Amino acid sequence: MSSTTLARTAGDRRVAAHPASTTRRLPDLRRWISPVAILLVWQLASTTGLLAEDELASPLRVVTAAVDVTASGELPEGLLVSLGRVATGLVLGLVVGVGLGLLSGLSRWGDHLVDPPVQMLRTLPHLGLVPLFILWFGIGELPKVLLVALGVLFPMYLNVHAGVRGVDPKLLEAASVSGFTRAERLRHVVLPGAMPSTLTGLRLALGIAWLSIIVAETTSADAGLGYMIMNAREFLRTDVIVVGLAVYALLGLGTDLLVRRLERTVLAWRPAGPAGGDR
Repeated sequence: MSSTTLARTAGDRRVAAHPASTTRRLPDLRRWISPVAILLVWQLASTTGLLAEDELASPLRVVTAAVDVTASGELPEGLLVSLGRVATGLVLGLVVGVGLGLLSGLSRWGDHLVDPPVQMLRTLPHLGLVPLFILWFGIGELPKVLLVALGVLFPMYLNVHAGVRGVDPKLLEAASVSGFTRAERLRHVVLPGAMPSTLTGLRLALGIAWLSIIVAETTSADAGLGYMIMNAREFLRTDVIVVGLAVYALLGLGTDLLVRRLERTVLAWRPAGPAGGDR
């Protein structure tokens, strides 16, 4: 085959590959069909009176309420308060969960001492501890932060523990034969091997963190998104309630997106596709 033929063949392949790559980059508008249809049906039901405004406000009223609470400063102020509580509880839960996971995953004694109580505690519904937390710590910031931390702790512990225990023994043996010290095996073999499971735990933990702060702030709070929702309930402002819930949902999606981007960077060595996750 001549060089001209090879060049032409390669050019044809590039031309054939280009539309596919362009298609992959374009958003699939078909995924918006059902959400838009739901909004239209919702608005139609509100306009025709099938859906009472005091039961659920229409989408247009929700948008108007979102503009109003943003302009008045109520939404930004509540958002900052909730973000601060989640961030503090998340850091505390991550530190404790990852620490206990490493301790029980790396040490047999650690497994014997740490794993049984953690497994017992994780079967308790941590949101059911709200009444006790209020009795023990009052209605200040501490019970809310601790509730978030407790929700974060268990998925991080379980995933870090499973990740450490799931490291391929052949890799550890190869590292030992190569003369790696214990600290080097931990740094170069164990921690990278446990990273996919750890990041999965982080995604689960973030979802539970937002769920925990919703419950905490709607139970006892004088600031935050939950307080805004509960205050709106007193005045039957279903539009403001939906705004608060939508903000919670967007925050959950946003933080999950950040972790997925972190996965692409930290796990760049992992192959894409079904075996490598939805990267």
